[in-house]
Amino acid sequence: MSAAFATCALAFLSSHASGAEAPGEPATPTPVLKLSGFGTLGAVYADARSADFTASVLRADGAGHTRAWSPDVDSRLGAQLDLDLGAWSGVLQVVSEQRLDGSYAPQLEWANIKYQLTPDLAVRAGRIALPVFLGAESRKIGYTIPWVRTPVEVYGSLPISSSDGLDATWRWSTGSVLHATQVFAGRTDQDLRNGLRIKAEDIVGLSHSIERGAVSARLSAASGRLNTAIGEELFTVLRRFGPAGDALANRYEIKDKRVSMVSIGMSVDPGAWFVTAECGRTRTDSLLGGGTSMYVGAGLRRGALTPYAGYAQVRADVPTRDPGLPTDGLPPPLAAAAGQINAGINDFLATIPVQSTWSAGLRWDAATNIALKLQLDRVRPREGSRGTLINNQPDLRPDRAVHVGSVALDFVF
Repeated sequence: MSAAFATCALAFLSSHASGAEAPGEPATPTPVLKLSGFGTLGAVYADARSADFTASVLRADGAGHTRAWSPDVDSRLGAQLDLDLGAWSGVLQVVSEQRLDGSYAPQLEWANIKYQLTPDLAVRAGRIALPVFLGAESRKIGYTIPWVRTPVEVYGSLPISSSDGLDATWRWSTGSVLHATQVFAGRTDQDLRNGLRIKAEDIVGLSHSIERGAVSARLSAASGRLNTAIGEELFTVLRRFGPAGDALANRYEIKDKRVSMVSIGMSVDPGAWFVTAECGRTRTDSLLGGGTSMYVGAGLRRGALTPYAGYAQVRADVPTRDPGLPTDGLPPPLAAAAGQINAGINDFLATIPVQSTWSAGLRWDAATNIALKLQLDRVRPREGSRGTLINNQPDLRPDRAVHVGSVALDFVF
């Protein structure tokens, strides 16, 4: 998917809109073009000195080791262009946020066209938000969520937020309950801009959402085949150690590995207060491992002020250490090399997150399109894991809590 597809899609819709009607044919609806945007100006402090706190593993750095205060954790700017032509419509969304190379190069987040087959059934083609988690379509729009950022333990398990392909959504009802059933298929090929790419192919999934008054919920399941060169040098050396090395490389390399995810979430929001909870489970037989994550958060609305609190955790469902290559009987130089390789394997496995976070914050809706948020977090990696921290240094103590303070100004226009 490239900007070329997006340009062609909108050109197609525009030409469809401007075509002259034959005598006796229904008039073509007047195209409606809408430009909107969103953004967050954020600053984050972390008292860690041996690692960086960040909102996503797809970041170059964060707050803590690189710098005590960082604007890069939450800051982003997005723009969206919508074209509405009755049964046909299209959308473009571009987002600029820190990437793995440290740049803020804009990235095409959405670029798709939709056709409303019936009042209840629609199909889309192009780059589409992956419909996983309650905030799938709004996870990058800070103004739409009560907290500073979506919980890292849950949403961090799926750092890729869109795919290129097709989806179909059927909206239906049972009494007072509104349903939306969505099936999707696609792929993604993302340049991480640090010499690496991550590819996910044969993505297929199902998402079902319900709404009834103040209650909303979503159940999602998805799977795909993952490929990336992360750890490739380690696996090349492993294979030089014969069958035992081959077995370890085949087990952990991220090459044509099936990844699966299931999530469920519910929100109750009658207006004066709200409670939101989500949980998810991911699995892949590779260095990425698998885990179960959850969070629960609640808040009270008192005029323009919303105090809130939450708890999140993620635990590993796979071992986070491996004995690695056997060293008994090896000549001393080979035993030393095998020991270094085993340490490398366990360094990777230590990045499978096991972590909990307590959060408390205050949101002030300063205007109809501006919100100022203050949030405190106590993040604690557990069981020898480095949690969701990045840029880990040799002196990192994995089980030590990290205290994080955040301020964010969210806006939409």
